[in-house]
Amino acid sequence: MSLYAVVDPATGKTVREYPTATDEQMQAALSAAEKAHREWSRGSTVVERAGLLSKVAELHTERRDELAKIIQREMGKPLDQSLGEVDFSAAIYQYYADNAEKFLADEPIDLVEGAGTALIRRNSIGVLIGIMPWNYPYYQVARFAGPNLALGNTIVLKHAPQCPESAAALHQIFTDAGYPEGAYVNVYATNEQIADAIADPRVQGVSLTGSERAGAAVAEIAGRNLKKVVLELGGSDPFIVLSSDDLDATVKAAVEGRFENTGQACNAAKRFIIAEDLYDDFVGRFTAEVLATADELAPLSSVAAADRLSEQVQQAIAEGATLVSEGERKGAFFPPAVLTNVSRDSRTYREELFGPVATVYKVRSEDEAVELANDTPFGLGSYVFTTDPDQAYRVADSLEAGMVFVNAVGAEGVELPFGGVKRSGFGRELGKYGIDEFVNKKLIRVS
Repeated sequence: MSLYAVVDPATGKTVREYPTATDEQMQAALSAAEKAHREWSRGSTVVERAGLLSKVAELHTERRDELAKIIQREMGKPLDQSLGEVDFSAAIYQYYADNAEKFLADEPIDLVEGAGTALIRRNSIGVLIGIMPWNYPYYQVARFAGPNLALGNTIVLKHAPQCPESAAALHQIFTDAGYPEGAYVNVYATNEQIADAIADPRVQGVSLTGSERAGAAVAEIAGRNLKKVVLELGGSDPFIVLSSDDLDATVKAAVEGRFENTGQACNAAKRFIIAEDLYDDFVGRFTAEVLATADELAPLSSVAAADRLSEQVQQAIAEGATLVSEGERKGAFFPPAVLTNVSRDSRTYREELFGPVATVYKVRSEDEAVELANDTPFGLGSYVFTTDPDQAYRVADSLEAGMVFVNAVGAEGVELPFGGVKRSGFGRELGKYGIDEFVNKKLIRVS
């Protein structure tokens, strides 16, 4: 089978295969992107580039039904969530179209001494490689492509091998929006071809959303070749409940935070850390709600993903954890489950569980909750539920994470920076910070 193929996870059937790029096609993509940056980017204005992004947003909206059905075929996402992803992606492009002038405006610097003026002018840096995952085929691209195309960087985009149809649909959108050849290029590249491309002098940076292993490999190549890199990697986000005046609502938020996209989100709530006075009640209600989702769950993205999750769950059980689940594993369909009594000595304790399985822990104090939350190699997002505003800020300040959401899940927005610390990566996407990653902040001093 071809490296790039649409395999319906609900049936396991191959829908369509796509040919892998030849080395000649890869070189042509890099040459086109370099030419587009040299000619189109440097000759265009921010206003003109913003106009193109508005058209991209418009085309996402016009084609939303078609786009949603594509990713439902590719990775099993429920149709309503697929439509929501398309809409959010359109909003990201429009956000950068609306704000590019403001974000890229010259920034004056007050001189300490000497006559004249000084300012920072933000310029593009050139060709960027984007390496995207399968779990949010449009949204992840929008986070990367939106700000960088507004800035004037050009993009060579390698999507996940199981997302070739959505990759082609996105390439067509950028073409139909009026971008010149080379401004946005989709490539069905191998990992080896991408490694060579990162080292190519025509490429100035690389952004990857994916696994720790992939991030480490890309960062190594980028560092060896002195290329800027942004990494958004895995997460094992804590969901801390210290107090609640409506436990049913808190439990509902916990279920939503864990099971969006069938639990296949880097910043999903994964480890539920509950104050001991609420623990028994929370676990009872939470487990009931989790099991009730059994008949509604979509398949995981692939049989391989379900195999990996099954291995992790069985490892935890072998090392003393208690599993409560409903239903049976069938291919890529994985039954929802709750794990308790997971030992800190268990290998699974320090791993990310990417699917509909939640782990729950009991803590005796705020300090213990924070210590447990931080006892992970990851540091992407986190969630804190409390009725005490002072405690909310205190805990948020203590968490080793790039994002903290208090008394809310699903509260991400186009204007809010997204990214993590520790082994969850570095750099930020979205908001004004997302346009400031791959940029030449050029000092201009006039005496």
